[in-house]
Amino acid sequence: MKGIILAGGTGTRLFPITIAVSKQLLPVYDKPMIYYPLSVLMLAGIKEILFITTPHDQDAFKKLLGDGSQVGCKFEYEIQEEPNGLAEAFIIGEKFIGNDRVALVLGDNIFYGNEFGKLLRSKTEVDGASIFAYPVKDPQRYGVVEFDENKKALSIEEKPDKPKSKYAVPGLYFYDNKVIEYAKKVKPSARGEKEISTLNQMYLDKGELEVGVMTRGMSWFDTGTVESLDDATEFIRVLQNRQSTMIGCIEEVAYRHQFINSNELKIAIEKYGKSKYGEYLKNIIEL
Repeated sequence: MKGIILAGGTGTRLFPITIAVSKQLLPVYDKPMIYYPLSVLMLAGIKEILFITTPHDQDAFKKLLGDGSQVGCKFEYEIQEEPNGLAEAFIIGEKFIGNDRVALVLGDNIFYGNEFGKLLRSKTEVDGASIFAYPVKDPQRYGVVEFDENKKALSIEEKPDKPKSKYAVPGLYFYDNKVIEYAKKVKPSARGEKEISTLNQMYLDKGELEVGVMTRGMSWFDTGTVESLDDATEFIRVLQNRQSTMIGCIEEVAYRHQFINSNELKIAIEKYGKSKYGEYLKNIIEL
């Protein structure tokens, strides 16, 4: 399975913060936001990852992340000229995906949970599509899943005025290779975007969509607003300081999953110097 991180968009809900810098490069406590979704794909065992960015932000992402070799991965980059919807990611990434399955994670989504890596790795051989549902207080902001009494998905709507449930779809999706063909059939919505909910509904209509409800032990943040960005930062700060472990540390994920060896980790330690991040990596190698 390959992975795509969609890090485009203009971040208008965060203006003026995002006028000069991509939302996905903003700090969430002690690391760039993009590290969190990247670590999710790496936890799933995915090493080939495509970053889709805006034209003017791509150089900054390349400067930060490079070609991925420092974490035992292979990174590629493509441009989304306009924010035409999430489903367009699979059309932009068609050549990159090739004949493989693909996972898509949104660059402004943060996930945390017990056994989360195990859950992710269970999705990499998906036939059809696999998505998640998470209970929220404001489902009208998201794609919403309607369930029957047996928690079987009935429908998926994008940002409905009258949500049929409290279950939002987080920005993490797993698909088989048919996703490219389906994405090409998605017509723009009234908002002018190729909606990911339309794509998921296509899989649902064919009986090929699995929807898993995230348990209470899992947390999800969509950091698209100032409030949610602040909430995510506070969550990461409190959790890391209490547990003395980092969330979203890509070098740690790479080392623990044997993407890189101790010598390669030492190179990263030198790169980060005396920063808190570098000191944390030094502790990992000394354990």
